[in-house]
Formats: sequence, structure tokens, C-alpha cells
Amino acid sequence: MAVSLDTLSSDSNSKVAALGRPESIMPPEKHLDMPTQHLRRWSAEQERKSVRQNPKLGTWLARLFVFGGGLLLTGYGTYEMYQVVSVSRTTALQWVLVALFTVNFSWIAVAFTSALLGFFALLRQPRPAPLPTSLQARTAIVMPVYNEQTSRTYAALEAIYESVEATGLGESFDYFILSDSTNSDAWIAEERAFLDLRERLGPKARFYYRHRAKNHHRKAGNIADFVSRWGGHYEHMLVLDADSLMTGECIVRLAAAMEADPDAGIIQSLPLIINRNTLFARVQQFAARVTGPVIAMGLSVWMGRDGNYWGHNAIIRTRAFAAHGGLPDLKGKPPFGGHILSHDFVEAALLRRAGWDVYMLPDLEGSYEESPPSLIDLSARDRRWCQGNLQHMRVITAKGLKLPTRQHFATGIMSYLASPFWLFQLIVGIALVLQTTYIRPEYFARDFRLYPIWPRFDPERALALFALTMGILLAPKVFGLILMLIRGKDRRASGGGIRLIISSLIEIILSALLAPILMLIQSGSVFQILLGRDTGWQPQRRDDGSIPFKDIVRRHRAHTVLGALAGISAFMIATSLFLWMSPTIIGLLLAIPLSWLSGQLGAGLALKKLGLLMTPEEHQPPTIATRANELQARNAAFGFDDEDSLRAIYSDAKLRERHMEMLPPASPRKRGIIETERALAEAKLVDAETIEDAISWLHSKERMVVLHDRALLNKLVHLKDKPADAQAAE
Repeated sequence: MAVSLDTLSSDSNSKVAALGRPESIMPPEKHLDMPTQHLRRWSAEQERKSVRQNPKLGTWLARLFVFGGGLLLTGYGTYEMYQVVSVSRTTALQWVLVALFTVNFSWIAVAFTSALLGFFALLRQPRPAPLPTSLQARTAIVMPVYNEQTSRTYAALEAIYESVEATGLGESFDYFILSDSTNSDAWIAEERAFLDLRERLGPKARFYYRHRAKNHHRKAGNIADFVSRWGGHYEHMLVLDADSLMTGECIVRLAAAMEADPDAGIIQSLPLIINRNTLFARVQQFAARVTGPVIAMGLSVWMGRDGNYWGHNAIIRTRAFAAHGGLPDLKGKPPFGGHILSHDFVEAALLRRAGWDVYMLPDLEGSYEESPPSLIDLSARDRRWCQGNLQHMRVITAKGLKLPTRQHFATGIMSYLASPFWLFQLIVGIALVLQTTYIRPEYFARDFRLYPIWPRFDPERALALFALTMGILLAPKVFGLILMLIRGKDRRASGGGIRLIISSLIEIILSALLAPILMLIQSGSVFQILLGRDTGWQPQRRDDGSIPFKDIVRRHRAHTVLGALAGISAFMIATSLFLWMSPTIIGLLLAIPLSWLSGQLGAGLALKKLGLLMTPEEHQPPTIATRANELQARNAAFGFDDEDSLRAIYSDAKLRERHMEMLPPASPRKRGIIETERALAEAKLVDAETIEDAISWLHSKERMVVLHDRALLNKLVHLKDKPADAQAAE
């Protein structure tokens, strides 16, 4: 059995005392070097040799099936499109249409063959191996947080802790809350929740908390800071997101899999979406449950040990990550320069380059996450992901990367470029119909042809090609539905066969209506990034609250206007064009009501009451999810998230003392350098007579300065408190 950190040497304890940091807050530091990796310098001699030989024939056959099949489908689709437009002499605009169609069709063709591979692989369900009875190595379970509600994050961690303890192997795991919060109320709420948790569970629970004064490099920097300072204690770390949940059995199996595979650098689980109630979130939850396993299994089979990392719900070999996961800054300014936003892909690429295996266990149960509650919330997160994936255009050519790794980057880049390509294809299609309808043919061309140059189309082939395209596009959803229908337990837990089919139709219709809106949103994101606009990093909204209707109108009014213009123009050009574009037109015209409806809790719960869009995890919620919800309700009653941070520090002497103990040693101020926020905060505290003055005068950055500065905290404490009757009168 692995030893606890409570048995660390007295030298380490004295080091902690010297730093003024109680052992209960963080363990003593044990450093790992984490050098910054170079994207343009690498030699084959730097790659480690595998300890054991893993069979590769099956993986290469799977890749041949996926990419060879995708290539054949793309070739056939391109040929058919050429036949559609080559009834007469093909014009330049028609060649552009063929080129855009080929790019878009190749994207869905490979997705189809990958899903087909996943479908065949899932037709057999292997029984899970027995739960391990012992673990030899220590694992740190780390949750990076950034201005999150403590009632949620701490409930999730406590539920995970209880579930791990129930396996009997809890002593092999320690738990870390790694805060990058920049909001003072969130920071102090985290400290209060942490101290309360430690008081209830006791020090043997091995919960630790660290807050960074500067969130350098954001989440990637947060993890890197932990690895470089404390990573030496742990063979593995399991990375969570603020909305992650993982059962003890899942975590123990991941740790055992890592111990059993000396070549594994990252092992990724497949998180299912749970706890969602708005209409939009329930559609995502249902689609992820039905189609997600098919897609993930297909990826897992053909990726093999050249897999990818999604940034959470995965276990990582700590020393391998320290040695090869240090991310470089990209030259230049954001959005294409600066620190790498979508760090997870790059970290996986660098570990794989160094000879460590990265792979997924898609059939491992007990891994969960949540999703954005509305279309607008999704688009806000998607904007950051778009910038991160487009940054990969500067990483994809890095020296030494494996070919499958480059394909992962290409897939991520194309997932966002697909939207403007689709938009361009629609524009070219409209232009061609407009040309055919209104522009007079050129009867006397310069090359003295006998027939006029007039673009024409083969309508029957066009209809057949459209049917083929839609079939390939919808096939992964059909594969997932078939699997749910033939698995009796999943079928019954999803409301039965009829409800399952109706739910799939609802998901397909809503997805089709939302697709053109998302196309324009993603196209806009791509164009903004190409124009040099940085997205920043905003915390995600994880509740089920609705968005004010005026904000919805503001965000989607342009989409509605474009839909109206496209509909009127298409109808004036040709009825056939209007019918062809009707799904896109309807989706854009309904952008405002669809977006409003997507965030409505009532709409989602009404379908849930009818047994529609149900998943097995809703029919019988995972025990850990039920427990996390109970703990969240209890934590919310504590009110940590609702209290003003300055008021809490001012009123609670014990909290203030522990807060000061958790602060890092103060750095000496450089002579002649005046920090603006600190000077303003100090001046306001000097002028303030009561704590209410300070609370009302100090802005967000100034509050953070005060809470980081022991001298300013002492000034805050010595302010007067307004009498209770005066506060009541206000």
C-alpha cells in the first residue's frame, strides 16, 4: 500500500514551517523540472524506446478502413458532383462549387467511416475486468477552478472522495483544488469551503488548496505550476474540470491501467453528459449518450496508441508530463500568437513525440461531465475553442510529431473551417442559380463555339447526391440509435423503443434547425480571429438559468435578417432554390425563438416528463451524481458563494488568520515602481471610515490587491463597522 504524505520527513515539515504555510493547506513541495518544449528542434534519438511491443496491425487496418473508405466515398461524391455540373461546358464558378463540395464531403465521409468502425466494435460488449484490490503508486486528483461556484465544485470533489474511499483504495489518492480565480468573492468562498471541508472530514482526507496570485498561462499554467512544485510526490495525476464527476471505480481502474502499462503517458476516459435540464442541454446530453460512444469507439480503434487528450477526466504520468508537456509560447500576439489556448491537444502531441503512448478507454464506465445550458453559452465557449484550434495551424508542422497527431490537429482545425466552407458553398450555389436564371448566355464566345456558354445542372443526379450526403451525415446518429434499440437495458432506461425513436427525431430536427445558426456563429468566429481579434478567457456558465430575451435578440438579430434576405432572394431567383435552401432559411428565421427556447428549463423538463430525450443515466441516476447534488444543496445553504469577500474577511478573525497563513511570502517592492492598483487600494482604505466604505469603493482588481497584501488587510480590519440599525435603515 502506498504511504501517505502524513509520513513525510521532518525536514520537509520544517521547510513548510519556514515558508509559513501549514502542512494542512498544501504538502511540502517536491519539484520536477518542466522544461519548455521546442516545436522546431527534435531528433529521433530523443524519443524513448517502448518497454513492450504492442500489436499495430489491427490499428493500421482500422486506419486503412477509415481513411481509405473516406477517400473512396469522397472520390465517388466528387465524381457525381462533377457529373451534376458538367451537363454543358463547366464554368469557373461551377469548378469552385465542385472544390468546396469535395472539401465538405471529405469531412463527413471520414466521420462516417470512423463511426461505422465504432458501430461494429460496439456490437460486442466485453465484460469489465474485476476491480483491482491494490495500487502501488500515488495519484493526485486535481481540479483546476476559475471563478466557479464552490457549492458545485466542492460537492463534486467530496462525492468523488467518498466514492474512491468506498473502493477501499482511498489512501492512494490525494485531492487538490488548484485555484486561478481572479474574482475576490470566488477566491474567499473557495478558502471558506476548503477550510469547512477539512474541518468536517479531518486532515486524513488529504484535501489541499492552492491559489495563484497571477493566472499565468491560464489552465495549462495552473497544471504546470502544480506539476513543477508538487508533482514529485505522485506517479500519476488525474485531471478534472470544474464540472467533472468520476466514480471511485472508474478512477481506480484508470490508475490500475496506468500502473499496468509502463508505456502509457495519458489514458483518456469518455465522459458522458449528465444533470442537464434545459432543452438545448438535454438535446446535447441525448446526442452524446446515443451517438457519442459510436464516435468515440471509432476514434479509439483507429487512433490506437496515437490518441488524443481532451483536457479532463484523464490520468497522466506525472514525470512524463513534466519532462515533455511544457508548452512554448507561440511567436507574435494573440489570436495566433501568445500562449496556446487548446493546450490539451498539444500536450498529448508532445508526449507522443517523446515516445509515450496516449490512448482512450471509451468503454470505461463512470466518467461524467456537464454541458452549456443554451446556444449562446455554447457559442461563448466555442469561440475560445475556435481560436485554440486555429492556433494549431502553427503547431501542426512541429518537428517530430507522429502522422496521426498531425491528423488530430487537422481534424480540430477543419471542425471550425468547415463552417465558412459550407457558407461559401451556399453562396456559390446561389450565385450559380442566379447566373442561370438572370444572366444572358454568351452566344458568341471568343473561341467561336457553336453553342452558348450557359451553366446547366443534372437535377436527378443532384437529388441523388443530396440524398447520399444526408445519409452519410445522419448515419452516426442512426448507428447509435440501433445500438440503443438492440440493447434491452439501455432501450428500457431511455423510455422504450418508440420514445427512443421519437427522441432521435426531435434531436435530428432541432440539430438541423440550429446548424445554420452555428454555421454563422463559427464562421464569424473564424473571420474575427483571421482579423486579429483575441477571445480572452471567460468562466463558463454552468447553471440552468435563462438568458434575458433582449440579449438573445441582440445576439441573433443579424442571423434573422440574413435568413429573411436569403429566403426572399432565393424565392425571387427560383422556387427550386428556395426549397433547396429551406432548412437553412427556416433555421435562421427562427434564430431568436430557437435560441430563447434552447435555454428554457421548462421546455426541457416538459420533454423529460413525457419520457423524451431520456438517457439511461436519467432513468437511474449514477449514485455519485445523486450524492453530488445532495452535497451541492447542502453547500449552497452555507452561503459561501453569496457573501462579500471583504465582509467575510473583516467579520471572521479565524478565517482572516488562515487566509493570511495561506498567502505566499510577500515579494519586496522595487524602488521607484508604483503599482497602480495597490496605490489606489491603499488610498481608498486610508480615506475609508467604515468597512462599508471599503466595500463600495474598492473595485475588482483593488480587492484582489488588498486580499493579497497583509499590510492592507490590517488596514481593512481596523475600519469601523457601521451599526446594525444604520445598515437596516439603508
